[in-house]
Amino acid sequence: MPDVHDEFLAEVQEIIESLSRDLLLLDQAQKDGHVQPDLVNEVFRGVHTLKGIAGMFGYAQLGSLAHKLEDLLDDLRLGRVTLSQEVLDVLFEGVEGFQRVLAEGREGPEQESDIAPFDEAMEELARQSAPPLEARGALEDFDLDPSVLSVLTEYEEHRLRTNVEDGVALYRLAVRFSLTTIDANLEDLKERARTVAEIITYLPSMEGGEGDSIDLDVLLASRATHAELKTALGEDAELVPILKRARTASLTHHDALAPPKAAPPAPPPGRDHGVDQLSLRSVAHSVRVDIRKLDHLMNVVGELAIVRAAVGRVTDEVRGKPELRHLALELHRVHRGFERRLEELQGGILDVRMVPLGQLFDKLARIVRQVAREHDKEVRLAVTGAETEVDKLIVEELSDPLMHLIRNAIDHGIESPRVRELAGKPPVGTLALNAYPKGNHVVLEIDDDGAGMNERLLVETAVRKKLLTPEAASELSREEILELVFMPGFSTRSSITDLSGRGVGMDVVKTNINRLGGVVDVQSDFGGGTKLTITLPITLAIISSLIVRLGGRRFALPITSVQEAILLDPTKIRSVEGREVLTLRGSTLPLCRLDVLFGLEAQAEAGKRFVVVCAVGTRRLGFVVDALEGQQDIVIKALGPSLSRVRGFAGATDLGDQRVALVLDAPGLIEEMLRSSELVALEAPR
Repeated sequence: MPDVHDEFLAEVQEIIESLSRDLLLLDQAQKDGHVQPDLVNEVFRGVHTLKGIAGMFGYAQLGSLAHKLEDLLDDLRLGRVTLSQEVLDVLFEGVEGFQRVLAEGREGPEQESDIAPFDEAMEELARQSAPPLEARGALEDFDLDPSVLSVLTEYEEHRLRTNVEDGVALYRLAVRFSLTTIDANLEDLKERARTVAEIITYLPSMEGGEGDSIDLDVLLASRATHAELKTALGEDAELVPILKRARTASLTHHDALAPPKAAPPAPPPGRDHGVDQLSLRSVAHSVRVDIRKLDHLMNVVGELAIVRAAVGRVTDEVRGKPELRHLALELHRVHRGFERRLEELQGGILDVRMVPLGQLFDKLARIVRQVAREHDKEVRLAVTGAETEVDKLIVEELSDPLMHLIRNAIDHGIESPRVRELAGKPPVGTLALNAYPKGNHVVLEIDDDGAGMNERLLVETAVRKKLLTPEAASELSREEILELVFMPGFSTRSSITDLSGRGVGMDVVKTNINRLGGVVDVQSDFGGGTKLTITLPITLAIISSLIVRLGGRRFALPITSVQEAILLDPTKIRSVEGREVLTLRGSTLPLCRLDVLFGLEAQAEAGKRFVVVCAVGTRRLGFVVDALEGQQDIVIKALGPSLSRVRGFAGATDLGDQRVALVLDAPGLIEEMLRSSELVALEAPR
């Protein structure tokens, strides 16, 4: 049952991501010295749920891993193990193990993956752990009904005993909830109590309830004052301290828990519903959809866009015939309505595909902690713009490049605490992730306050590896020197020490980002840190494009990269350092003659040619073309394995009248044309 299997994988992925977020919160709480028991319990419940559904679907290895982690978390929440960074290391390694098992088991539960690192971490923890301490203190000193104590779970009794030993005050809160809304009411109560008290348990009151309501006795533990508790829980909350027996010897058990005349608070207005008003309607308004189904829908919408263009051409032809004027008007009206509805459909599907980058940032936060721990460094992750939305496909494809950049920044960019202190920096390094929309693009910034790049060493390494001649190296600008880290083969293990490891795999990172239609810019201040800026299109699904003609053939340029198009004036072209440029509104614009680049012969009408100004990030380039044919929505199709490595093209598209056009890879062309320092002047126009 592939659909059920896919649903299982999606559910497990959500649980793993939730566990990752909770562990990061737990890690920070441990560092701050204020660990919330509810958070530990939440992680325990997540792992317990994962174990259950893994067993249902036959994922034995996933279930076994979850079972081991559940035992550790059970010891942790019951106080048999103390939360430490070593324990957290094991918990994080367990989550990494979940991810590995899930990734390798997508084809079925019979797949096995390597979880040896987790097993080794568990064994090491077992060797270091001290034997559990015996429980201390006596709950019998308090006026708690033995019948109440007898129904407490082991965890609830542990939390009650721990609070008594720590001298935390205990309270009883009497509440009345409607049976139809009890779940929502309890969640609301937990949320209000979260900052001031720990809810140990809630049990049905002796009074029971009336009709469709139920009375509950809630046991609370809190260090807050009575006034602070009333403020958080509501002024009408009936809070009664649970006192020691010595002070309440003359009272019955029920009197010790609550005043005999204290009436439970009335249910909140509007929450009292009769049985006839019960509903099975789900409170959730979201569904989980396979991205492949959205891709299919997007392709269908793309085909409809082609149909729309064809209908537009037919309309124009009919309009030119006076005897069909009435038909032309009706066809034009239908075409306009079809166009509006298609735009709404296209926008709706794009909205469904968009996800916040926070989903990716949450995963990266786990990597930050792991790498920092591996290298005995303290790194603070600062995230802004997590709400910025990008196409789900881009988020998935961006995961590995970003992970590599994060690892490099921590491993080889941010110094050790001792080195940082000697340099006058705080011992805790800062790694900042920032995202924001910019037109039809999204910009991601990875900024660290580490050692930065030594330009002299970059140049020396490139020359030593014969990637540059000494003559060419002497003519490099500062920007071009920093770009050296993206050259294939620039970095090796020996260069990591010299160059803070910035070049390790950076050519692969750059290639992957270029494949998404994006570019990477680097800025660095030696001793002050490095900033990498990634500019990407928001979506790769349906895109608007400018259709241009070149050498008798049609090409498509994505509008996301196009700034403007101007008529080319050959008299204004000049040569600067072997490159053709022209001045556009006071700025120098490098030119790229696509006919020369692609080996085509120019076929300009009446000698007129055009310059299409394209920009990605801070880089601009003017593409010289023969003619402009207008704007059209397209769906990019892959060129296939045999042509996938052809540079300069992002794919192909159907223009609607049995015409196929190649889609130009504007970011890749801009990158290639502006990066090389050895470009020769292109052939002048004939």
